[in-house]
Amino acid sequence: MDRRTLLKAGMVTTAGGLIIPTVGGLTESAEAAPQVGKVLARNLSTPWGIAFLPNGDALVGERDSGKVFRVRKSGGRRQVGRLQVRSQKANWGEGGLLGLALSPNFRNDRWVYAYISTGSDNRIVRMRFRNGTLGPRRLVLGGIPTNTHHNGGRLGFHRGLLYASTGDAENPSLAQNRNSLAGKILRLTPDGRVPQGNPFGNYTWSFGHRNIEGITFDNRGVLWATEFGDDRRDELNRIVKGGNYGWPIYEGRDGGDRRYRNPFTTWRPENCSPSGIAVVNGMAFIGALRGRSLWAVRLRGPNAGRRFRHFHERFGRIRTVQAAPDGTLWMTTSNHDGRPSTPHRNDDRIIRLRVG
Repeated sequence: MDRRTLLKAGMVTTAGGLIIPTVGGLTESAEAAPQVGKVLARNLSTPWGIAFLPNGDALVGERDSGKVFRVRKSGGRRQVGRLQVRSQKANWGEGGLLGLALSPNFRNDRWVYAYISTGSDNRIVRMRFRNGTLGPRRLVLGGIPTNTHHNGGRLGFHRGLLYASTGDAENPSLAQNRNSLAGKILRLTPDGRVPQGNPFGNYTWSFGHRNIEGITFDNRGVLWATEFGDDRRDELNRIVKGGNYGWPIYEGRDGGDRRYRNPFTTWRPENCSPSGIAVVNGMAFIGALRGRSLWAVRLRGPNAGRRFRHFHERFGRIRTVQAAPDGTLWMTTSNHDGRPSTPHRNDDRIIRLRVG
């Protein structure tokens, strides 16, 4: 093919003749493209939360069934527990067994944390993982508003404290109420108390969020969050202490209103609907549900904000992306979550990716 044909096909060539794909008119380096390594587990139903064990295996939860599996880093799975949760799959609901996280002192205390939906609320619970099974659950924080949609649900520890993302429970006014647990990123101690240093003297760390299903810290300690928009803009946000991210007053950029924080980048919802996020080597990798792809966003340097799209339509809906201890990414599909017109239906997997 000549250069004109390559450009029309979305490709360019290097001086050495190597064909490199382009995304949205931006050249993607061969080194930046993630590579499919191995399918670690198949025949799952909406795998959502992932928590890596010290040996590199992972605990993985199914959203609707409440089942928790140990997935080996070499491949294969075994059920180790099941949590009773409220599933709304038949109504395209988003509740159930959502985020998982291990205690920072897991080798000694064996605590596994889970974000779950019940008949009356969303809540954070914890269980001991001993002798290969999960013990009884104990309440850490309850009373998080719930609804069919917008339940949030991602968990993560940083410097000994637990961060949790919540949705607005389909009540947008709650997102701007700093005393509500809905539409927030919460920060709490491992046993569920309000830690010193929270900006408003309660659990709220940031507010004005519609529905966050992805949070992670980069190697500089910066907190990043993915947020579902309504019908105009999905967001990737850099989270700061006490920040107001605008929902429902703004969706996307705020037009210069200094009371609110602008997103780092945005997408049209049909191209993204962002869920899980992992940061590796200064690049955020984001699972796209409606967009049926894996997005990569450069976070630092002269090309900060530059975006690349990978695996478009190859695996269907992508829910979770998590960095493993060995430097790979684990990615889960979400084609069994009851959404209509979903290719690859009934084929949810955990796929290991190599990133350069």
